[in-house]
Amino acid sequence: MKIQWVALLLWSVISLSAKAQTTGKLQLSLKQQTGEYHAPYTAVWIENDRAGSVRSLLLWRDDPKWLKDIRRWWRKVGRKDAALVDAITSATRVAGNHTQTFSLNDDDQKPLAAGRYTLLVEVVREKGGRELIRMPFELDGTDKNYNAKGSTELGKINFSIQHKFN
Repeated sequence: MKIQWVALLLWSVISLSAKAQTTGKLQLSLKQQTGEYHAPYTAVWIENDRAGSVRSLLLWRDDPKWLKDIRRWWRKVGRKDAALVDAITSATRVAGNHTQTFSLNDDDQKPLAAGRYTLLVEVVREKGGRELIRMPFELDGTDKNYNAKGSTELGKINFSIQHKFN
């Protein structure tokens, strides 16, 4: 009986100390355009249920003078935090399928709390179009999968959430 009690106590301590790591996987398709081709500027970020930015996930861009053309992202994040912009920036991507995996933390690297959020994908192309996709999602401790489809600049978008315990 004493061994069972110790085993139960040990299992409880280990369970409580295990941390859940929540990750997101984003798969998006940038459409091929006809005519003069320019790779699009792309921003992806997460907003809370009050439309406040909690995490900037990626920024694919070339010349920084055009960042203001990614309108919603620029108003919410870009013009306020040059260091964050620099930290998440990488080169533009050509048409095709792209996959990014990231931890679901805020910009201060603290895990996002359970609740409702929106994943936003904004794409702007020189001499091309503009598209903003909103994907509402919920963090509630369960694995989830969300899908959307763009119309002009974006094709299929898949956003999946996975919880893993360390």
